[in-house]
Amino acid sequence: MSAPAIGLVGASPAAAASPVATARSVPAFAELVASSFVPLEITTDREAGFAARLLGAQANDVLFTEVAATAHTVTRTERAIAAGGSGFYKVNLILQGTGLLIQDGREVLLRPGDISVYDTSRPYTLHFDDTVRNLVTMLPQSRLSLHPSSAAELMATAVRADEPLSPVLASFLRQFPLGLHGIDAPVRARVGDTCVALVDTLFAQLLGQHGGRDPRREWHERIDAFIDAHLGDPALSPAAIAAAHYISLRQLHALFADRGLTVAATIREKRLARCRADLTDPLHAAHTVAELAARWGFTDAAHFSRTFKRQFGVTPRELRAA
Repeated sequence: MSAPAIGLVGASPAAAASPVATARSVPAFAELVASSFVPLEITTDREAGFAARLLGAQANDVLFTEVAATAHTVTRTERAIAAGGSGFYKVNLILQGTGLLIQDGREVLLRPGDISVYDTSRPYTLHFDDTVRNLVTMLPQSRLSLHPSSAAELMATAVRADEPLSPVLASFLRQFPLGLHGIDAPVRARVGDTCVALVDTLFAQLLGQHGGRDPRREWHERIDAFIDAHLGDPALSPAAIAAAHYISLRQLHALFADRGLTVAATIREKRLARCRADLTDPLHAAHTVAELAARWGFTDAAHFSRTFKRQFGVTPRELRAA
């Protein structure tokens, strides 16, 4: 069986020449997927004739990948999670075929035109019983304004093509990864920012549709917005946040008790995510690591370097060099 078409028919010569990775076995496909996304376990009951193709492009810390493959099942197990790759959302747009997505006890059937979201920090399964072609966009959760605990109810649900904002995001995603080939890095970075903004807007719109607003969630969103707006201020602290919202420090910590991160840890992770984005953005190549760290509230360069390596496994200079 030949490899499934990946949608290059009618594409420009430049697009057709874009690098495409192919696999003729499940182990080879699993290796490709692990190097492109996160560690996953892949199985199929149709090993004979299995074929897959991947085409990917990166826009700063956002990864766009078009995947085409014959029938298979992808599972993000606890073992795969332990191997790395947590802290991302995958936004999946089905172009051809159908799929079944399972996460957090929910399951949803996906059809062409449907958009779904799942969290790489928790187990999930995607089952495709026939040839499928889909666009997978992977982006850091830390880039979105909503905390993962607020967005959890959107995982393993389908955004149908006739829902508000779905056509806007789908139209944008369909342009990539092919649309990124030949584009300079600074422009790619802006494409990544646009993608994050669109997904952020879609999340907010979908959560607003879910009946009455939860006062606790409104507090979370209000405080997250305040933190985002003041990340560059070294004086940003739990006490400053509590004072700005006329609540006690104890009340603030109680609001964060179910989020898995303390207030201080939330500030730190958001700052680190912004620093990481700036360090990989060619537009900031002229700025030193210390300058970029200070831009997001880190006044001690040595402390920043240690904290950054503890979070990402590499130093700021190692990331920039890579």
